Amino acid sequence: MMTMPRELLVRHLGTQPYVPVWEAMKAFVAQRNPQSLDEIWVLQHPPVFTLGSAGKPEHLLVLDKIPVIRTDRGGQVTYHGPGQLVVYLLLDIRRLQLSVRGLVSGIENAVLAFLAEQGVSGAPDRLGPGVYVAGAKVASLGLRIRRGRSYHGLSVNVDMDLSPFSQINPCGNPGLRVTDLRTLGVQTPMLQISQQIIARLAEQFGYESIRDSQIRDSHIKAPT
Repeated sequence: MMTMPRELLVRHLGTQPYVPVWEAMKAFVAQRNPQSLDEIWVLQHPPVFTLGSAGKPEHLLVLDKIPVIRTDRGGQVTYHGPGQLVVYLLLDIRRLQLSVRGLVSGIENAVLAFLAEQGVSGAPDRLGPGVYVAGAKVASLGLRIRRGRSYHGLSVNVDMDLSPFSQINPCGNPGLRVTDLRTLGVQTPMLQISQQIIARLAEQFGYESIRDSQIRDSHIKAPT
């Protein structure tokens, strides 16, 4: 019978460029074994547009100084930038006995539970994975599954310049409105938001304990 570690390791990475973190995630997934702890990486990215593996370039409406990176997650195009909480989920979903749909629903439900704690009513939407408030997207999902292990994950707009979203069709949906938590009246500090969302994720996926690890590298390397 497969051992199921019920401890979740959370790494706080600060602000990191996109590509080194992406490469580190791929390396982690390639190197992990059946006993490896699942990990969540919490960070922010400098301004960058990312285009999913099946993403269509026509959803990039304006090209300027913000770089565009074609990545291997699912989904279309999105924007990452300062003031956005990025939560990468490196989970063994086979060990957790989760389907991909179950993983997506668990992430959405964790964000919805967090919003409810803030007095905000959110909902999923037929337009695609993510969480919306009054039709405006506040959290986006983009995942990759390799040999039963997930990477990439969740971004939550906390307190950010939303104007770059006007340069794209967010998630491939023309005219999609985007919002952030500050606009919705949530004044909770970023660190506390990350802690609360991680706690809700841990509940959704059945972890019994959470262990924090602080990494201070300016450019992350794959954890060992």
